[in-house]
Amino acid sequence: MVIIFSDRKLGKVVNDHRRLVRGYGDRQAELIRRRLDELRAADNLEVLRYLPQARCHELSSDRAGQLSVDLVHPYRLIFAPNHDPIPLRPDGGLDWSKVIAVDILAVEDTHG
Repeated sequence: MVIIFSDRKLGKVVNDHRRLVRGYGDRQAELIRRRLDELRAADNLEVLRYLPQARCHELSSDRAGQLSVDLVHPYRLIFAPNHDPIPLRPDGGLDWSKVIAVDILAVEDTHG
């Protein structure tokens, strides 16, 4: 899968191990790298549905159209499909099997 960073600063941090550890700590940095590696290795977003440790899921309300994967609780890696138009199923839901590019938006607590 193709990974794009909408926030250049976040992209620089996660692609520099020392900055990543300094900003997020050892364990969180390790999980951020792992989740990004899982995304990169996936042919499409559907693959992440079968990684229970990632717990990839769509968000709702003001975050509709975004997804997240688990990091160190309560933090999540937030991303969105990077397609124009967004691939949808006939029922209007996101077609995970056609998402092959994502835009990394943030690392944050979505419940706080």
